[in-house]
Amino acid sequence: MSNDPTFLAEGRSDAQGRLVSASEPLAGLQYDCGGEIPGAIAIPALCELEAKARNFGLKLARAVQASNGRESIAAWIEIEPKADEGCVIRVRSWQVKALPIEDPSQTAEHRAAIDRTLAELTARLDARQRLLTVSSDTVELTELAEAMRSGIGRPWTDFVLVEGAAHEQPMHWRLLDGAKVMLAGSARHWRASLLPQQVPGQDPIGFELCLTADTPLPPAGPRTLPGIAGPIDSEPGLIGRDIAPVLRQPIARIIANAETIRTRMAGPLTDEYSQYAADIAAAGQHLLALVEDLADLEVVEAVEFNTAPDRIDLADVAKRAAGILGVRAQERGITIDAPKTGEHLSAVAEFRRVLQIMLNVVGNAIRYGPDKSQIWIRLEEAGDRARLIVADQGPGLSDEQQAKVFEKFERLGRSGEDGGSGLGLYISRRLARAMGGDLTVESAPGQGARFILELPADLLASAPTAAQNPD
Repeated sequence: MSNDPTFLAEGRSDAQGRLVSASEPLAGLQYDCGGEIPGAIAIPALCELEAKARNFGLKLARAVQASNGRESIAAWIEIEPKADEGCVIRVRSWQVKALPIEDPSQTAEHRAAIDRTLAELTARLDARQRLLTVSSDTVELTELAEAMRSGIGRPWTDFVLVEGAAHEQPMHWRLLDGAKVMLAGSARHWRASLLPQQVPGQDPIGFELCLTADTPLPPAGPRTLPGIAGPIDSEPGLIGRDIAPVLRQPIARIIANAETIRTRMAGPLTDEYSQYAADIAAAGQHLLALVEDLADLEVVEAVEFNTAPDRIDLADVAKRAAGILGVRAQERGITIDAPKTGEHLSAVAEFRRVLQIMLNVVGNAIRYGPDKSQIWIRLEEAGDRARLIVADQGPGLSDEQQAKVFEKFERLGRSGEDGGSGLGLYISRRLARAMGGDLTVESAPGQGARFILELPADLLASAPTAAQNPD
């Protein structure tokens, strides 16, 4: 080691980039980051800088950010390559600052987001863990999902086997959160997550159930038809039937792993690398949304596409959409004013498709509205039509933009991930019209926008008149 007093510490790497010697405090940071001496350089920024110096044969000097899990460290590092012998690493300055205390609520929100992303079956439960809705696109879970839908109102634990559980079902939700479960028809191992819906200080009013497998479902092999040699590769429905199911789980796991890195759940990380992980997660979410939109586009443009109309309460749909998007709105300080208890408006439409439209329209209002603004969801009767109106305080739309907003792939000049795929409103209008209704917009620049979902009214219903939409 050098006795040069201008350096605080010195280390050496070999020709393979392993740290073979180091003095304090560099050695301590190597161990704190999970590394060994000799061993691979465990400090991400230092590993990158050493590799550049060694590969290009250049002496490099740079500020390096690192963390040992307790403190944030800023150091000035100089790296000098030696011919075929690795590099000499010298530390000139070393500043330490305590890491901010993590907010437990934010950590819980990040874990919930990861569980939702990876889940292959999700369900909404009431306060007693009884099934309200069930959703799954995994072929392996088709029978389970159908059984659960047929058993709406029963505890979700009636349909799974909770490993090691000898208590009367359902157990307290905290005992079931994170429990290992076995599912009929699946050889994979599963974990249940129960995400409570509650006001701080009060008991949960319901739960979101997420069932996540420890391994993704393997891609299905090429399919064949009797009498046809070779795989089928040119049937209609390619994206929704073949491509989307194969892509969903790998992309979802990329997002979840990136979120785990970004939130430092897997260990200490500098802000720079945390931002890299955030970019990966955002790109993955954009790609996953595009896959889903393309699958939906394929469905609504199919000649045989139709919906399954039923008598539904639009107030219930609106409140569910507001609840699902509530966390995203709160992150922006946006308030969603949904129909109040006691308001009802019956329509004849498919519940799932109306909810899909509302999630898209309200999601757009959150995405493009200003921080700390407000979104109103109102009900309106119009003779034989029933209307759901979503009004926001966003920038509004010109006449030209209103004419284009429902076109396929139209993003009104927006780019990148913030602009979405440009398919959401196109698909939503196609769905509305397939149910005998329509989706329109009223707006003016600087005055926000009002998206109006109009559906056939349930004329046999006797629900009380809903409150009118304010100006």
